[in-house]
Amino acid sequence: MQVSHRFTASSAVFDDAHLVSCAGLVPVMTLATQTGLSRLLADKVRIAEPRIKSGSANPAPKLTTLIAGMCAGADGIDDLDIVRSGGMKTLFDGVYAPSTIGTLLREFTFGHARQLESVLREHLAELYRRVDLLPGAEERVFIDVDSLLRPVYGHAKQGASYGHTKIAGKQILRKGLSPLITTISTATAAPVITGARLRAGKTNSGKGAARMIAQAVATARGAGVTGQILVRGDSAYGNSTVVAACRRAGARFSLVLTKSTTVAAAIASIPDDAWTPVKYPGAVRDPDTGAWISDAEVAETTYTAFGSTNHPVTARLIVRRVKDARYPDALFPVWRYHPFFTDTDEPVDTADITHRRHAIIETVFADLIDGPLAHMPSGRFGANSAWILCAAIAHNLLHAAGILAGGAHAVARGSTLRRRLITIPARLARPQRRPILHLPQHWPWAQHWLTLWRNTIGYSPPAPTST
Repeated sequence: MQVSHRFTASSAVFDDAHLVSCAGLVPVMTLATQTGLSRLLADKVRIAEPRIKSGSANPAPKLTTLIAGMCAGADGIDDLDIVRSGGMKTLFDGVYAPSTIGTLLREFTFGHARQLESVLREHLAELYRRVDLLPGAEERVFIDVDSLLRPVYGHAKQGASYGHTKIAGKQILRKGLSPLITTISTATAAPVITGARLRAGKTNSGKGAARMIAQAVATARGAGVTGQILVRGDSAYGNSTVVAACRRAGARFSLVLTKSTTVAAAIASIPDDAWTPVKYPGAVRDPDTGAWISDAEVAETTYTAFGSTNHPVTARLIVRRVKDARYPDALFPVWRYHPFFTDTDEPVDTADITHRRHAIIETVFADLIDGPLAHMPSGRFGANSAWILCAAIAHNLLHAAGILAGGAHAVARGSTLRRRLITIPARLARPQRRPILHLPQHWPWAQHWLTLWRNTIGYSPPAPTST
């Protein structure tokens, strides 16, 4: 591929006021309007005593500007200028400058972030009613909970502290902030975010998990999910508080238990003939050694967990064992055991596969890190809390747009959706005062883009039934 013209230093000029760089934001923000995002922000976000009087004015359009910028790929406050260039301000009303949005974010406190979390949950319910967001939800849905550590640098970040994270199978100590995130998905649907809460880097991974799981279950039921709910998590969430929250909410659980003497004794009591070989559908990376493994054996036993508490729980202890790759030449196989605690009624091999699919939440983390959470943009903890919640709203909105576009876009990554559907250039024309977007000829995903356009711009809500 070669340049086919003789350009000079003066051949490039930024002078077109009708050129749009992110034409895909038109159907996406139309979908946001149809699902009441601006209304929810206006109704719920209230900053009564701002430090700067003008900082809390008009929070709804400022936050929708932020969410639109995140949908277009902004990963910092200055990047929000992308929605103010060319003809973007002609396409959209209420577009605010990055500095103004930054002033608003710095007004956020813990309580204001909870207001925004309420917007996230109710907007997800509206998206579920508007879009087939969770196909198969009438049978079973999965709520996954996990945390990640986002690194920060310097001394200006409030709440930043040293916490443990795992990289390439090794535990390391790293300075950062730790968001706790819950997602909901089905067997055929990509996950969407039901809750996000920013915490200090040194915070225990399981802190606040029980409350967020209860809220996630309530969000699912409030949206109209009627199927069985299964809560999945790793060893940070295998405790009596989380199990009790699941049972109070009417959900089942599948949680990893921390290895202890009682768990080890239960594993040792499993007879040798009870182990069933299972073949993984594809090779997976061993979480401890980093080596690839392709087969394992599973078995189960009845186990009473949390016996030292006032609320012991008896359920199934399912154990997966794999050969330890560090001892390939041992006379007898050396096994490593991975137990999890569950009250599901699936066959043991199916329950193991279902539990291991908890790793789908990592795709959400990858999307966020590749987008809005590439940086923690502010020095204030409250501003970063609001930033993460807006990133969650943008993630759900972008995923819903991908479903309306059809095809593989229903399960595509956020970066793919931005490249194919959002950051598409267009020229705005208004012959006879009718706005028309002239888009690139031979765009590879033109049909999917037009499908999204027709499903949003051409959408007619059903007429309300009279009673």
